[in-house]
Amino acid sequence: MDRITIDLVSDVVCPWCYLGKARLDLAIAEVQDEIGIDVNWRPYQLNPDYPPEGVEHQVELAKKLGGKEQMDRAHAHLRQLGAEVGIYFDFDAIKVGPNTLDAHRLIHWAGQESREAQTKVVDLLFKANFEQGRNIGDQTVLLDIAAEAGLSRAVIESLLSGDADVDHVLAEVEAAKQMGVNGVPFFIFDQQYAVSGAQPPEELANALREIAKAKREAMRNLN
Repeated sequence: MDRITIDLVSDVVCPWCYLGKARLDLAIAEVQDEIGIDVNWRPYQLNPDYPPEGVEHQVELAKKLGGKEQMDRAHAHLRQLGAEVGIYFDFDAIKVGPNTLDAHRLIHWAGQESREAQTKVVDLLFKANFEQGRNIGDQTVLLDIAAEAGLSRAVIESLLSGDADVDHVLAEVEAAKQMGVNGVPFFIFDQQYAVSGAQPPEELANALREIAKAKREAMRNLN
């Protein structure tokens, strides 16, 4: 079976990233009998200047989107798209706009355990923020998510209490920007092909099939 590695650059406060993940899951399910997929989650920060305690989310987002009316329109559109793939956005429940540096550190540590643990943490972070209105910049919330994903709460608490892997996460964010990533989600297939945005599942599935075909042809040419 062909295998493809996807490096998925995202931020856990990006609703389009949550949508993109759900659509990717559907695409992977469609090709699972043809192609094996490994997903690595790579960090990006939409709001790197937010303080550790976060900001008043509704106020700051309305400023960024050009007013409450535009924000409400964008949210209505995302709620509709989310419902199509099993996401139930509750934007009104989000009170704190967090700095996501610690969340990305947690994702990194989960990835050191396994891809499965990393994906579980990412799932829980997206759900906590967008469906439960929990503050994913709060270390207690992060510890609860770590424990739910099967990570050692004590180990993660010790890591979060210091600055472990802060430089690593920031360097990865900077590397993404140097590659030209200026919006997320951003999908990098086998470190060769890139797709930007939350593409429909069928388009992602077709892209996976095309890349797998190209890899087979390249291997044949080598032999």
